[in-house]
Amino acid sequence: MFAVIYRWRVISGLEAQFEQGWRAGTQAIAAEFGGWGSRLHKGEGGTYVAYAQWPDETRWRKAMESRMHHSDDVAREQYRSAIDPGSFETLFAGPVAHDLLELRRA
Repeated sequence: MFAVIYRWRVISGLEAQFEQGWRAGTQAIAAEFGGWGSRLHKGEGGTYVAYAQWPDETRWRKAMESRMHHSDDVAREQYRSAIDPGSFETLFAGPVAHDLLELRRA
């Protein structure tokens, strides 16, 4: 299993647009490249962090090397136009050493 952590700063007032685009884009990536999905976390000051899981690094790299990362142009425009320019970062990309995260419904 391979995990990636991303961080963005979103332009004030465009949070809902970003979240909607991120959701659709993440679903497209899963369908097209075999990603296992992601969790998006909202912090203070327009900061968002996402944790994404992949079956392996090879599939993640293939998706990242793809020209546009997925085919949903509307979703891509939604989230990219909501991001503060220059604020996107990949904070971590590496294999999972131990996985104790369980899906639970509140």
